[in-house]
Amino acid sequence: MTMLEITLTKGLVGKPQTQRKVVHALGLTKYGSTVQHSKSPSICGMVNKVHHLVTVKECAASDKSESKKTTKKTVEKSK
Repeated sequence: MTMLEITLTKGLVGKPQTQRKVVHALGLTKYGSTVQHSKSPSICGMVNKVHHLVTVKECAASDKSESKKTTKKTVEKSK
């Protein structure tokens, strides 16, 4: 699955309320923040609404289960 890395590169001062809501719905909070979303028609439509405020980069999906490998360490207590 293709992922989109979306970065807010312009400020929201003086922009219409509809554009501010779209940026907030994408999960972008402040200038320079970056989020990743899976590529879907709804996300692509939101990005098209605010294309002048964001930069988009396609990246391959990383398997989160592989990146979060945890090992349980057992501690043996000697009596």
